[in-house]
Amino acid sequence: MATPTIAKVIPVSEPKSLPHNSHVEPSPDTKEIIDIEHVPVNDDPRQWSYARKVCSRHHLMLLIGQVDAVSPVDRNFVYSSNILIRTDLHATNIQISWTLAAFILVQGNFPLIWSVIAEITGRKVIYLLSSGLFVVGSAVLALSKTIEVMIAMRTLQAAGSSAFLAISAATLADIYDTHERGTMMGIFYAAPLLGPALGPVIGGLLSQAFNWRAIFYFLLICGVVIFLFFLILFKDTYRCERSLTYCSALQRRSASRGPFQLPVVPEKISSATPTPGPDNIRLSIKDINPFPPYFQILSRKNNVLVLTVNGLVFGFNYCLSYTCERTLANAYGYDALSVGLVLLCLGIGSVAGSIIGGRWSDRVVGKMVKANGGQWHAEMRLESSKLTMLWIPLSLIGYGWACDKHLNVAVICVMLVLVGFTTIWMYASTLAYLVDANPGRSAAAVATNSSFRGSLAFLSVLIAVPLQNAWGDGILFTGWACVLAAAELLIIIVVHKGESWRKGNEENERKMLSK
Repeated sequence: MATPTIAKVIPVSEPKSLPHNSHVEPSPDTKEIIDIEHVPVNDDPRQWSYARKVCSRHHLMLLIGQVDAVSPVDRNFVYSSNILIRTDLHATNIQISWTLAAFILVQGNFPLIWSVIAEITGRKVIYLLSSGLFVVGSAVLALSKTIEVMIAMRTLQAAGSSAFLAISAATLADIYDTHERGTMMGIFYAAPLLGPALGPVIGGLLSQAFNWRAIFYFLLICGVVIFLFFLILFKDTYRCERSLTYCSALQRRSASRGPFQLPVVPEKISSATPTPGPDNIRLSIKDINPFPPYFQILSRKNNVLVLTVNGLVFGFNYCLSYTCERTLANAYGYDALSVGLVLLCLGIGSVAGSIIGGRWSDRVVGKMVKANGGQWHAEMRLESSKLTMLWIPLSLIGYGWACDKHLNVAVICVMLVLVGFTTIWMYASTLAYLVDANPGRSAAAVATNSSFRGSLAFLSVLIAVPLQNAWGDGILFTGWACVLAAAELLIIIVVHKGESWRKGNEENERKMLSK
């Protein structure tokens, strides 16, 4: 393997100022620093012409928006058809529960594997492979004759669909700079937020018009379309020089040839000039080991606190969707379609919170950078979440007691919109923060986030019904309000302590690399 000429070792850390191609000028003492996300590369997506960039971004929005919408819709489709599936396949309630639980666990944790492979092979390979698995799983599910086959294929289907949400965030980090990521992530993540609301509606319509197998034929068609779109339209945005996982793998392979440090660029190099690139490396088990990146993300206290917050937010959302369906069916006598229409209010509020909250976070970051003399740090992103912190506990308490007292369903609809808007407003900032605070590890950061979400969602689904039966909706969601209020305190801690924690971690990492 050819070893590039080393003229200057670049610190592998976040930039101390906004990127060189942004609207903010770095301070004199940081102009020499080029962070891992802005190492010069060939065909830099951030340096494309305006026309090409606009065309590519619209393709990207279409593709990832579509697959991100299908993933959660798939997860919630079977809610409205559980009775039909149980009768047709002679399954027990426990077996039906496992079709959901297995899906949630795998979809939450399998991105840890996809993210590492994506940092070696690129994004397009993962999109094609995962959508292929999704197609196979959907086809077998449509033809399944036993509940055991269904559980196994739901697991395969979950593994396929799990890549989209995690890898799409890394794709966004490839082409969008820090000052615009909040807006773009808010737009991209609006699509999957409609899934929990649209799933029961579409699933109920298909089951009533045909049978429960029509659900999986529909998903099969969606999977084929997605695969073809990625095959034909998607241009990979991955650049190996900007991946810490790739650089670490290359460093391990080169260790036997003598000291080697990555990434590197000459002392004086323009942003348009590519870095001397390494030869391609072949994958090995070590290169695709998901645990080192996972533990690197978890080694930072700021990451752990924000991941905990995101996990609790989505654990709550799963509990809300699950228990709301039971309340509407048992107390109000609603059928699957009517329940889905009410839950659509939660989706509408979530989409609005994602889009508006993302834009607001970018606006807050811009103002704070300007007030800070052009200097930027990732924790500025979290300041925007403070706006809804008071309203989240209040909206949860209001929703819980509206259900508990069986008030008019219009009140429940209003509270669902408010709950979705406020919780996802905060999530839009915390998700963008994870990408900003982990340059070069965006895929691993979002995959770890997915793992936290999936694990806590799995637990919340298991305890939701027993707690609802024991306490009722009023006390249950008052308890959730207290939990999320505590989560808000974690965000405030990161706002004040996160920057110093990160700098300490980055200094330790630089010392380890220099050994």
